[in-house]
Amino acid sequence: MMVRLGLLHEPDFRRFFGATVAGQLADRFVYLALPLVAILWLDADEFAVGVLTAMTTAGSLLIGLPAGAWVDRWRKRPVLVNTDLLRAALLMTVPLAWWADVLTIWLLYAIALGHGLLTVLFEVGYTSYIPALVGRDHLVEANSRIAAVRSAVSISGPGLAGPLVGWLGAPLTLIVSAAGMLLSALGVQRIRAVEAVRPAASRRHLTREVSEGLRFVLGHRLLRPMLITDGVFSLSLVVYQTMLLIFLARQLELSTFGIGLVLSVMASGGFVGALLAGRLIARIGPGPAIWLAPLCTAPAAALLPATATGVPRWLAVAGLALLSFGGVVRLIAQAGLQQRVTPDRLLGRMSATVRFVQWGSMPVAALLGGTLGGLFGASAVLWIGTAGMTAAFLPALLSPLRATYRLPGIESTAA
Repeated sequence: MMVRLGLLHEPDFRRFFGATVAGQLADRFVYLALPLVAILWLDADEFAVGVLTAMTTAGSLLIGLPAGAWVDRWRKRPVLVNTDLLRAALLMTVPLAWWADVLTIWLLYAIALGHGLLTVLFEVGYTSYIPALVGRDHLVEANSRIAAVRSAVSISGPGLAGPLVGWLGAPLTLIVSAAGMLLSALGVQRIRAVEAVRPAASRRHLTREVSEGLRFVLGHRLLRPMLITDGVFSLSLVVYQTMLLIFLARQLELSTFGIGLVLSVMASGGFVGALLAGRLIARIGPGPAIWLAPLCTAPAAALLPATATGVPRWLAVAGLALLSFGGVVRLIAQAGLQQRVTPDRLLGRMSATVRFVQWGSMPVAALLGGTLGGLFGASAVLWIGTAGMTAAFLPALLSPLRATYRLPGIESTAA
């Protein structure tokens, strides 16, 4: 039984795991409810929805790089707890503003921006905390289990959020999101393991620390191509996702329950990917998994806009599930490599640099998606996003990742 449970046999990892469930469920509700507040309650157009998405992701562009240096100076557990508490308080302003009849698109922009800034600090701390919590020898198992639970919550989250939005309304659904983040903070606070912190004497100027992290990632023969692949895929995915809800709500005329169901089926592919990722990565190697995943699964995203030409809707939804499957396999392979080859003192800055590229381009991508949607329609934007996600395999294929069949050590992967 202990062998089957693996890390879940450890009390601290169970607490971390439970906190992840609560926090991810809260995030799923925000992902669906916040744009639906704009679309259904404020009658926002395509460009306004694009701006809202841009505000949600602008935090990585604004503080993405210094966030890594800050987190490397701090203990990670208090970062996770405090950012969860602050995000919960911020989300509560939406139902309060709705109740007071002062809710506007501009207030949504401000809340989305603040939530995004806090999420940057949370995610950088979260990724950097995992090696300290489980040790480097258990990174693949930890990342696989975390990816599995995130995917499982992504399946159930929209399915629960859709009816909840229909019952309570999108503004009040955010109260449930705030409650989930409070539970996440409580779970992390209960972790008993004592975390080491860098001595104050070893700290340096912020700019130098940020530069050191950038030089490490950009100069590394494995991290650099992963970063480029991530950048291309993330930009294209956000362009796609910016118009996804609009396409489902206005082109396919789905209800909030129907939209939640589609997103749940889409996320089910990620859950299966998380369950199978360990075996796939062991069989083909982490490097090949990073470039094969987008090449083999991203083209399926084109089935959704192809419904206009007669492609069955069920097949289009299956294509979204396949996209999620490949995305999760790639991210698990990538996370294991990144955490394995990075020294402890640089984990926060490595994570922040990766997140800066992953998420820093998202505001631009969201604005681009909204602008293109306003000019050419949601369907055309989905085709464009599919093409970009598929092309993301090239940087990884044309690099040493192509022949990286095992997780290397820190010293063996320098540029």
